[in-house]
Amino acid sequence: MISELPILSLITFSPLIGIIILALLPRGSSRWLRVTAIGTAILPLLLSLWLYADYDSAKDGKPYEEQVTWVDTHFDRLSDGASNSLSFKLQYHMGIDGLSLPLLLLTTIVALMAALASVHIKKRWKSFYIWFLLLEIGMMGVFMARDVILFFVFFEMTLIPMFFLIGIWGYMGREKAANRFLIYNGIGSAIMLIAFVLLISTAGFSIESESVQFFSGSYDVIKANLMDPQAAVNAASAWNGNYGNLFMSESMHWTIFILLLIAFGIKLPIFPFHTWMLRVHTEAPPSIVMIHSGILLKMGAYGLLRFGIILFPEQAHEWATVLAVLGVINILYGAVLAFVQKEFKLVLAYSSISHMGIVLLGIASLNEIGLQGAMIQLVSHGLISALLFLIVGSLYERTGTTELGELGGLARSMPFMSGVLLTAGMASLGLPGLSGFIGEFLSLLGLFESMRILTAVAVLGVILTAVYVLRSVLAITFGPMQEKYVALRDARLIEAVPMIALVAFIVLIGIFPAVLTEPMKHGFDTLLQQLSGKVGG
Repeated sequence: MISELPILSLITFSPLIGIIILALLPRGSSRWLRVTAIGTAILPLLLSLWLYADYDSAKDGKPYEEQVTWVDTHFDRLSDGASNSLSFKLQYHMGIDGLSLPLLLLTTIVALMAALASVHIKKRWKSFYIWFLLLEIGMMGVFMARDVILFFVFFEMTLIPMFFLIGIWGYMGREKAANRFLIYNGIGSAIMLIAFVLLISTAGFSIESESVQFFSGSYDVIKANLMDPQAAVNAASAWNGNYGNLFMSESMHWTIFILLLIAFGIKLPIFPFHTWMLRVHTEAPPSIVMIHSGILLKMGAYGLLRFGIILFPEQAHEWATVLAVLGVINILYGAVLAFVQKEFKLVLAYSSISHMGIVLLGIASLNEIGLQGAMIQLVSHGLISALLFLIVGSLYERTGTTELGELGGLARSMPFMSGVLLTAGMASLGLPGLSGFIGEFLSLLGLFESMRILTAVAVLGVILTAVYVLRSVLAITFGPMQEKYVALRDARLIEAVPMIALVAFIVLIGIFPAVLTEPMKHGFDTLLQQLSGKVGG
């Protein structure tokens, strides 16, 4: 039944219902604005859970595709004195598979938790929630778009809402943080667009018949052509002069791969493209940092996997060591700097850099164990970081600070929230039985097969993670408590509910990782077949 519905479009655009209702509500009715936004955020979560439960990994999401021609323009192309008519097709093409489904579910979970956490927003609620729901549409669209231009549109759709959400509702340095966010991500988007245009103009070419020839932004068409040794993009000598300029040379392969690595490396972020992220983590409101750290960083890793690694496996194989080195740098750099920070938000910001390094290690392994570890790490870190910044928002509302030196002993006045903070910290450092352990273990295990020395170095970063996490958590929850914090109120119901929900998901993945590995079972089949064929050859 679900496959007969346009379920992907329903999930993606369901927040429009809330946006319309919010636009009709008066600005001053904060209660109804909040209820509308939270109620709207529940809808895509319920639909994505329904999709997740119905998903058959053996079919790799084939029934869940929606495809309609979006742009179809014809033009004349002159080659060797002969003119032929071609068309340029862009499609509204949405699809889901084992790679995107877990991240879609993560998006809907974190978005709902962030909507609940936005109780701390004190001004311009109507504008805040409208931008918030527009951001959610963009994020969900990124993980389901199967046309490169549609992907780009959804990707760009996340930038403008984030710019305003940071710049209007952030802290003292919010405008600089918003500007830096837009500049860095704008540069990344420009680089990504160049790579996509190169892909469309070469691998995007298809011939259905003598009279039907077109350039397409379809991800499936581009991937099929890149994999087909007889396609014009791979074998210029097999084609006549009319199509010789479609051939993608080795240098062009490398150019596009590096462009994609830089574009998505800014978003991930990969060192040294990380400085913008630090400002966002410290200046954006906590509910927005929950989304930024929990979801937007994952868009970079997803894009790198989907377009960089799967489309260019040979380049990825040759650069596997480079990716692993970048991952180790991220891990150690983030861990060392997190250890010396005195502000809890900065500890978490550098921690995110370190944990994204583990994702790079899983990707660099280029085997099923490591790639699954990278995917689990993405989902796990999304849940853990969202939980930690949810707690940050609650702490800041009560104390007005997140400086480690000004906090302490809060376990006496806020035992519930302190217990949740300790649980989130244990998950972040990779305690067995929690989600953080599974992602880290599989990523390192996958890399150990081919790069044992780099894996051993990376383990030092994991050890440092335990040190800085325990240092920060214990500094907040134990030790002497300032007198002004004695009467602090513990978590309210609207804060406790998302905390409990996120902890439940973290524990579920930790004790039953098959809930993630089962849907992604066939997500990397094409890549692994290409790599095994290359090694076998």
